[in-house]
Parts: sequence; structure tokens; C-alpha cells
Amino acid sequence: MRFACLLVALALAAGAQDPPKDKKKDPDQIGNRDVSKGINLYSIPREIALGKALAQQVQANSKIIDDPVISEYVNRLAQNLARNSDAKVPLTTQVIQDDSVNALSLPGGFFFVNTGLIETAATEAELAGGMAHEIAHIAARHGTRQASRAQVAQMATIPLIFMGGWAGYGASQAAGPLTAITLLKFGQAFENEADMLGLQYLYKTGYDPNGMVDIFEKIDSLQRQRPGKVSAFFSTHPPTGTRIIKVQKDIEEYLKAQPQYVVTTSEFERVKARLLELENRRKGDVPNPNRPTLRRAPEKLSELAKSEAAPRHRID
Repeated sequence: MRFACLLVALALAAGAQDPPKDKKKDPDQIGNRDVSKGINLYSIPREIALGKALAQQVQANSKIIDDPVISEYVNRLAQNLARNSDAKVPLTTQVIQDDSVNALSLPGGFFFVNTGLIETAATEAELAGGMAHEIAHIAARHGTRQASRAQVAQMATIPLIFMGGWAGYGASQAAGPLTAITLLKFGQAFENEADMLGLQYLYKTGYDPNGMVDIFEKIDSLQRQRPGKVSAFFSTHPPTGTRIIKVQKDIEEYLKAQPQYVVTTSEFERVKARLLELENRRKGDVPNPNRPTLRRAPEKLSELAKSEAAPRHRID
């Protein structure tokens, strides 16, 4: 009896020594955890208001795709990923006509997908992988957390007032840290976190998690071979070889293998074909079927018409 009690005590002691599982690395905890912990001076309503203002700037300076088939498909894909994420704000998704490979996430759930990302993805899982990474930025509130860090850093300069005077401090305040570039250029730590969380969202939605690896490899290759093909925002912290290896390691360590995954769909293929058709038409490679077509009559037919129009002589 004592021996049995000793075994139980040893087992409990061993269990007590095991470190608690990190919820951020457990896809089963999605929706039951806070992945946005950290300094944040923005409430959720204020973050949404900020994101809306920034989104209006993006819309004013971009060509938004209004094709119902393409926009509805991309929005549905984004909403499906968001439902399987830790996001606490509703997602508003639009497609931008831009050949650069990118997806843009703004604070408060405002999300833009470039046509270049859709065209570059070979499968729906690849497209979803690129989108899931950006949705992770929204879920972790990286935009306002980064802005908050900048504001705190600026507040730390207050003691310098006594060295530079109120005029110098007022000038720095007028410039302000809250610029679009501050919100969009995430540091390496935030990018790594978005990789890890986005991978889980992709997996939780039922897609092959290797889709994220595949799209990252394409972006990495394009960044080296054709830098202009990758958006300037995305190129600040591209998915380098080190990050790709880390994603592959996370797949092996934290994701339980499933008997089947969604790799691609026929709808994805139709949307890509439709987008290609619209792009070709925009560039003038495909004629508009509604435009009247003019054709010159063949030479022989013209001569025949002339002969018929000329006066005829009757030969008896």
C-alpha cells in the first residue's frame, strides 16, 4: 500500500514539474486565449475607428475590384479564416487591383488582398496561407500595439524638454509617431508571431498547412529575382529562408497530422481564370465582346458589287 502511494506521489511530482503548455502554440485553444497581450493604448472601438480612417486612404489611392464573383469569393475565404482565428473584431475585406504580391492588414479588421497574391498562388491553400498570416496581425492587434510602443517611446523624451525647450518638444509632437508606415512595418518578433498564429488558423480552417510554406517560398523567390513584384510593405520583412524553416518546424511539432486537408478547389481555379480574363481585358489583350466589329469586304466581293452596280447591256 505504501509502495502504491509512493508511486502516485512520484507521478504527481513529475506532473507538477512539467511546464504548462503555451496556449499560443496550441491550435485547440484558438478562440479561448488572448494573443494580443502587451502594451496597447487603444481600446477596440478606437482601434476600429483608426483602421476605418486608414482604410479610406487605401481605397482613395487604390483600384478596388468590384467584380462580384472575385470579391465575394475572397471575402468568403477571409471570413472562414477569421472564424477560425483569435480575432475579436469583424473583418472587412476588399480586393485591390495590383500586380504586386501582397495582402494588407490594418487595425480594427480592415483587410485588403492584392490581385497579385491571387495570381501568384497555385492553390487555394497557398492563397489562404498568405491571407492567414495577415489575419494573424489583426488578431494579435500588432498595428495598435506597435503604435503604442512608438507613443510610449516618444513620451520617454519628455525629460528632454528641459534641454531643448517646449518649442522643440512641440515640433516632435506635431509630427507624431502614428503614421501609416509605423503601423505597417512590423518588427521581426511580430512577423514571427503572425507566421505561427496564421499557420494555426490555416490548419484550423482545414487547409493543408504546407500551403503557407509554399506561398512563402514563392514570395522569397520573387523577392530575390524580381523585387518589384513584391509589395514595398511586404518586402520590409519578407518570409526569409529562416522563417520558412521555422514554419515547417511548427507544422511538425505543434500540428497533429490530419487524414485529409483542403489543397485547392474548382472555385479557386474559376476565380483565377476570371481574374486573368479581367486583367487581359484591362491591358487590351482581349477584345470587348460588346464592341462592334468592323470588317473590310474582300476585294473580289467589292469588284462584284461594282459590276452589279454598273449598267448592264443586253446581248440578243
